[in-house]
Amino acid sequence: QVQLVESGGGLVQPGGSLRLSCSSFGYTLEDYAIGWFRLAPGKEREGVSCVSTGDSSTYYADSVKGRFTISRDSAKNTVYLQMNSLKPEDTAIYYCAVPGRPFLRSCTIIPGSYNYWGHGTQVTVSS
Repeated sequence: QVQLVESGGGLVQPGGSLRLSCSSFGYTLEDYAIGWFRLAPGKEREGVSCVSTGDSSTYYADSVKGRFTISRDSAKNTVYLQMNSLKPEDTAIYYCAVPGRPFLRSCTIIPGSYNYWGHGTQVTVSS
């Protein structure tokens, strides 16, 4: 079973930046499509971004397009979510997730497509 650990969350002022990290123990994240999701109070879980294997094509939700960037660092077995120009509505617990099968050449931000989830990291955007 894939174990995922998110880190990098915190409190930031509107307009600020954070970089979230998703790491795994015992699994090579380069072999998996990775998705980032968030859950805000009173809202449904929302897909934020994903990156595929192979050519590492990416996808972003409209709400974060142009502000967030997903990337891989294979040497560190880590996937990052760089979040810039943060807004109060970005406040949520952020999760990374992987699907049940490796080597998927495309990715999706549909939560039901992912089987393994981390425990999340809190991001709070407030002045």
